[in-house]
Amino acid sequence: MGVALLSGKRSKDPSTQVGACIVNQQNKIVGVGYNGFPIGCDDDKFPWGKTGDYLDTKYPYVAHAELNAILNGIGDLYGCRIYVALFPCNECTKAIIQSGIKEVVYLSDKYAKMDSFIAARKMMDSAGVVCRKAETSMDEITLSLNAEHV
Repeated sequence: MGVALLSGKRSKDPSTQVGACIVNQQNKIVGVGYNGFPIGCDDDKFPWGKTGDYLDTKYPYVAHAELNAILNGIGDLYGCRIYVALFPCNECTKAIIQSGIKEVVYLSDKYAKMDSFIAARKMMDSAGVVCRKAETSMDEITLSLNAEHV
């Protein structure tokens, strides 16, 4: 989960920085991603807003962390586990199921009552994808970029 959260820090989204990390059966990282615009779409020329006319918001343009982690994945993802900061939406769930990922570990399910997340859970249940909330004994991880701490 720490790698997923760290990946999310790469996102330029000012309101929601989501990261995802895919591991195989040996717990080796085989894909990471964060929410952002597709390659070639300038982060400074597309909107990051959440309100207003649809085409003036981030929603039609942003690729979610889960999709980016799958697209950045190395090799076959069948049987893998994905760690993600937020429970996946219905669109990411389709990609998760199609890629063969068998387990989703999420940190937050704050949108659980929205239709797209209810649909996501229904699809994962139907496809046999295990979903579980991350259990952690830590509240935070601090990284130091001071070379003397290495």
